[in-house]
Amino acid sequence: MPAETPVCQLLERQEQDHRHWLWVAPPRDAWLTPRDAALLSGDAAQSTDWRARGGVVHDPFSTAPLGEVPGAVLFWPKSHALGEWWLLSLCQRLPEGTPLWLVGENNGGIKRVLKVLAALGLGCRKRDSARRCSLFETRVGRVALDPALAWQTLEAEGLTLHSHPGVFGHGKLDDGTRLLLETLAPRLPEGPLRALDMGCGDGILACWLARRGARVSATDINAFAVEATRRSLAANDLAGEVVAGDVYSGLPEGARFERIISNPPFHQERAIDYGPAGRLIREAPEHLTPGGELWLVANAFLPYPDLLEASFGGFEILADDRRFRVYRAIKR
Repeated sequence: MPAETPVCQLLERQEQDHRHWLWVAPPRDAWLTPRDAALLSGDAAQSTDWRARGGVVHDPFSTAPLGEVPGAVLFWPKSHALGEWWLLSLCQRLPEGTPLWLVGENNGGIKRVLKVLAALGLGCRKRDSARRCSLFETRVGRVALDPALAWQTLEAEGLTLHSHPGVFGHGKLDDGTRLLLETLAPRLPEGPLRALDMGCGDGILACWLARRGARVSATDINAFAVEATRRSLAANDLAGEVVAGDVYSGLPEGARFERIISNPPFHQERAIDYGPAGRLIREAPEHLTPGGELWLVANAFLPYPDLLEASFGGFEILADDRRFRVYRAIKR
């Protein structure tokens, strides 16, 4: 099947047999198949699909060697710091001298990898460019930097949070989340209500809810967010179930909640994507108990009121600071 994304179209035109190579943080493109290839990704849904089709999937947080491969391709992400983390991790886990290609869109910062590789003492040459993308090649070498140093801790709302460059709002409390917490605080009863943090990020909502006595579940499609939330709960001696999944897909069958609380994403890399937030809203009534509530914060311009009206038959705007709005919808 022909490649669809620009970066994969650039790879497709290379005279290179990629069988048994390692794809690192690739986009979702049907040209990339699990046949004779392995995957290293932070996308839980992509990893699940890859396994279901018989492919090998590696754990991004393991430090175990990845073994001998003919080569690896790192798809440079939107976050430059995340790209550096992937690069350091590959240098730690792949045999020295393994061919490594780095590919990305020019407006996503791929050309900056030249300085990164030079700083690490790794040679590099440009292999090709097309479709407003560039492809560079180098070889894995031993570097002194530990990828684990990319993890940061921060204090927010009296909680210790663990944050990774692959997580939304890395290293700081998002203003929308802050507004959501300020609005929730006087309206949310303390005690063991069943609460779901949807799109958990660094775990600030899950930790805040657990500290108030809620029985917390948290989920995210991003493996970095799942790991960050687990670390944040542990850092605060709080209990909670954290699972990877695409919207509700990772939750136990039949799970129901009294509150679903979310600051949902609306970007997939650089593209606007309302799909996950739309599913979050449309499917929320199936996952709420009678009288249960969906709370979400979103940029004021996003088209969520129509979705909330269609899914719940009504909603309230409980806060609006002109940048963000906090919505509440109740299952009748």
